Amino acid sequence: MQAPLRKTALSVALLSVGLAMSAMAQNTGSQGTTAGGTSGSSAGATSGSTSGSSTNGATSRGATSRSAGASSSSDSLSHGDRKFIEEAARGGMAEVQLGQLAAQKAQSSEVKQFGQKMVDDHGKANDQLKSIASSKNVTLPTDLDHAHKRDYDRLSKLSGAEFDREYMKHMVSDHKKDVSDFRKEAKSAKDSEVKSFASSTLPTLEQHLQMAQQADATVRSASRGSNTARTSAGASSNMGSGTSGSTSGTSGTSSGASGSTSGTSGMSSGTSGSTSGTSGSTSGTSGTSGTSSTPRSGSATAGTSSGSGTAGK
Repeated sequence: MQAPLRKTALSVALLSVGLAMSAMAQNTGSQGTTAGGTSGSSAGATSGSTSGSSTNGATSRGATSRSAGASSSSDSLSHGDRKFIEEAARGGMAEVQLGQLAAQKAQSSEVKQFGQKMVDDHGKANDQLKSIASSKNVTLPTDLDHAHKRDYDRLSKLSGAEFDREYMKHMVSDHKKDVSDFRKEAKSAKDSEVKSFASSTLPTLEQHLQMAQQADATVRSASRGSNTARTSAGASSNMGSGTSGSTSGTSGTSSGASGSTSGTSGMSSGTSGSTSGTSGSTSGTSGTSGTSSTPRSGSATAGTSSGSGTAGK
């Protein structure tokens, strides 16, 4: 009787232990799942956050790198290249404005055409220069400087042939300087874009210089011809007046000569009268002489007889 009871108690005890162990096993699994899930979530979140932070950092570093690159591009532009860009912008702006002035005021059609070409060609070059300056963080001037403004004001007061002469003279001088500056920069520029701009623009400037010299020679030749014509006309007018005066003087001389001739005629008449009187006196003297001389001929005798008759009376 006691043996079966002990077996039953043992079975119950074993069953209880089994249930307890089963419960413990379930608790352990839940904790593992929780721990695993928590750990995975935490690790994932941490990893994601870290990865995001890393990405953000890379982005920030990229932006910083680009900013530094842009800054470096500006800072790397040499003083000579920067000065060239600024002076080229001022010169190009002046060429455009003076070209517009020539297209309006010039008398010669050749000068007008040259002025319009300056507007077109230098306008294009100025646009290219603005693009380069923007990429180099260089601020270009927007108005003429004092020297270029003085030239513009001086030429704007002229007109006709005088404007043509002075404008073309200025263009020859200005383009000689431009060609020299661009040729130098095309060889010695440090920045590749600036060097390329100088090289590509140089042939156009050389063409401008040749055209300016031809137009300058044309307007100067026309000016000399005009001055010669005016001088000839003035000389002809003065010579005409002098010839008229000489003719009048000749007429006066002729009149004087005529008067002198008349006077001479009168003097001749007087001389003739004097001669007649002298002849009469001579005749009278001859008669007187005949009274006292020895009669040699019939004439003398007649004279004596005449004298004797006078004495008898």
